[in-house]
Amino acid sequence: MYAILDIETTGGKFNEEGITEIAIHKFDGQKVVDKFISLVNPEKEIQPFVVKLTGINSKMLRTAPKFYEVAKRIIEITEDTIIVAHNAQFDYRILRTEFRRLGYNFERKTLCTVDLSKLLLPDAESYSLGKLVRSLGIPVSDRHRANGDALATIKLFKLLLAKDSEKVIIKETIRKETQGELSEKQLDIVRDLPNKIGVFYMHDKDGNIIHLSKTSDIKKRVNQLFTKTSDKSRKIAKDTKKVTFELTGNELIAILKEHEELLKIRPKYSIIPKKRMYSHAICMTTNENGYYALEIKPYRECKQPLALFNGVFSAKNYLYKITKDFELCEKLNGISEARKNCSGYDDGTCKGACIHKENVDEYNARVIATTTKNSISGNKVLIIDKGREIGEQSAILIKNGSLVGFGFYDLNYQINNIHILESIITPMNGTRDANYLIESYLRKKRVLKIMEIND
Repeated sequence: MYAILDIETTGGKFNEEGITEIAIHKFDGQKVVDKFISLVNPEKEIQPFVVKLTGINSKMLRTAPKFYEVAKRIIEITEDTIIVAHNAQFDYRILRTEFRRLGYNFERKTLCTVDLSKLLLPDAESYSLGKLVRSLGIPVSDRHRANGDALATIKLFKLLLAKDSEKVIIKETIRKETQGELSEKQLDIVRDLPNKIGVFYMHDKDGNIIHLSKTSDIKKRVNQLFTKTSDKSRKIAKDTKKVTFELTGNELIAILKEHEELLKIRPKYSIIPKKRMYSHAICMTTNENGYYALEIKPYRECKQPLALFNGVFSAKNYLYKITKDFELCEKLNGISEARKNCSGYDDGTCKGACIHKENVDEYNARVIATTTKNSISGNKVLIIDKGREIGEQSAILIKNGSLVGFGFYDLNYQINNIHILESIITPMNGTRDANYLIESYLRKKRVLKIMEIND
């Protein structure tokens, strides 16, 4: 006997979601013999994107039963059944979380139609429910509502049952009752972790770090590693006895810490960065008329690289962007192969450097401005950004174009006095890769400010 279900939730932080709608169809392999469909008052706000996706809003749920009022019915209809859902790990986790809040340990075997579809329909272009059932000619209505998706899952499951002629795959795919769920030990580990940005470290029984990673949400990421079903994730979950972490307050420090510590510690389950993370550079030359020109070259062919990239495609995208933003000439920068003026001159985005109409000094000044926009090549440069808590800020110190380290401060005088500043800085390796990580981050994202400081 199967309980085919679909759940809609409020969205939000991992393991903090609430159920807004549930549909369960008790299925004997041929027909539905019982069903339960209900809106549920989650007693918390629904994320705006979820309202837009499902059409379920808080007003609709005011008079709906709360989860504790439908819990008994869910237990009864799923008793002695295997729960079937599209991405069963999600629905089962949500159900167990809701029951755990009531102090009840809800356990059922589960079967995932995503996993089954990958085994029995290996040529499908997509395994998302909507695209998969459409490709199979299965009608679906009320998409992203619990009953509509549950009915589509029933039809998909019937098709999969028919395709499993030897009845072997289903037996092997049925997961253990707690697979994809946290053990009591893992629950204890995850419970104490913060939903904050930083670097986390997973330790084995001897205290060795077996995996480390940066993340924007430490608790969520560790939870995911514990519940994923890939071979690597299972090994990590099995070997992890303790998780420690360091908050960084912002992504850039997390990126730099992760990179340096991966190279230093080399955990056995982590991917170690390449020796050189960049391959191409933007270089500056001067043409016969004195205009500066920017061009992309392999890194080794560029004597004074202005910006580093991990491939020619990302370099081209950036060159195109700064050419447009700073009204530079597409022809001089190798974007246009026009014989006379570039197309930018015709539409007003180029001021005529390609046909010698713009003053050389004025044009070159704009080119210099593009090269200094995200530059860290000053004598002493500080990158200021958010700290680990309210009232604190972070500072990344760079000297003569090379990373020195990072620190956190509460008062401005701590960074205005170079001796105090250097005492609060945690040293880091000032490698070219570190520069690449900083500059590529600054090209894509904003920090609070970049400032030069004096001794």
